[in-house]
Amino acid sequence: MSLLAVCQWLEHSALGIGIRDSDWIFYFIESIHVFGIVLMVGTVASVDLRLLGMGIFRQQPVSKVAGQLLPLTWIGFAIQLVTGSFLLISEAATKLYVSPSFWIKMGLIILAGVNMTIFHFTVYRNVTKWDSAPITPVGARAAAWISLTVWTAVVFAGRGIAYY
Repeated sequence: MSLLAVCQWLEHSALGIGIRDSDWIFYFIESIHVFGIVLMVGTVASVDLRLLGMGIFRQQPVSKVAGQLLPLTWIGFAIQLVTGSFLLISEAATKLYVSPSFWIKMGLIILAGVNMTIFHFTVYRNVTKWDSAPITPVGARAAAWISLTVWTAVVFAGRGIAYY
């Protein structure tokens, strides 16, 4: 079965039709999706800014900032995953499968995950050595810049789905 066939099946399912044809369900899910991205990207950006020596948390240890914000980041991610899945089901074939913005967004999310994984398994492993330093290692700063750039691009690509 092709990816297009799966998308068509999802979109024509009772759930897909119900979400898409409702006067309010799609917009409710989309609004919660926006809240999830704000929560996730906001907390990620706060940690990234700390890694860059900026933001309201610049005086606190990186591990403390990350430890406090990471649970909120995962809540935002979970909201994104659930609501994004519902949005996908409702427009899988006719809107998302053919949307360059959707595929760019998915690729950027994978790139953000790779960046996070590399950061956590390399530079962050030695956080105790530089935890309270005003200037973090170059690898931490690079990961932060990549993260901020990629997540900004995810937001732009997500908005582009409505138009392209």
